[in-house]
Amino acid sequence: MKKTLLICFLVIGFCLNAQNYTEKDFKQTVSQVNNAKTENDFDNAFQKLSRYTSTKPTEKWEAYYYAAVAMYMKAELQLKKTPSQDVSEINALARKYGKAAYSDNKQNNAEADILLGLIALQRSQISGADAKKDLEAASQFIAKAEPNAQNNPRLAILKAKFQERSGNKGNAEKQFQNALKAFENKNPSTGSATWGRILIPSMN
Repeated sequence: MKKTLLICFLVIGFCLNAQNYTEKDFKQTVSQVNNAKTENDFDNAFQKLSRYTSTKPTEKWEAYYYAAVAMYMKAELQLKKTPSQDVSEINALARKYGKAAYSDNKQNNAEADILLGLIALQRSQISGADAKKDLEAASQFIAKAEPNAQNNPRLAILKAKFQERSGNKGNAEKQFQNALKAFENKNPSTGSATWGRILIPSMN
């Protein structure tokens, strides 16, 4: 009987250690996304995060969310190098994972709203896309995120990019400056999302 109990405790202990290691590895991967700067960085992070969507025991929306971020950012870097490049497949993948993050999280999630807004704006730049429809979607995501995203730098970036697409460069610049200030005031120890700084033109 004692031997059986000992084996049970050992198995439970092993499982808990394995889960802790998985969560630690997940956080390290999130950190890679937050600090990534190259297409290869985002590709590597996406490969890991896409696996976490099936293995992460709780809060799976985070894995979907950061996987979507990785693909969105990869497409942004490609568009920066070659504005005419077709990133429709990468954008579609980002949208797929972004929607999964949105549906998997039962609470209001401003970060997912903001990300889906950015993905919609990116899609509006792609040849053959319904730009008007995507701009309307981005506007709706902005309105939905605003009440729950005070001083969120990515919301300011979304607003800036929306103003750019609408031809209001002056307002876009103000929003980019707001984003920069919000990043500077953000406490890195909170563990929340910190990606997006390289989307600010002055930071490129």
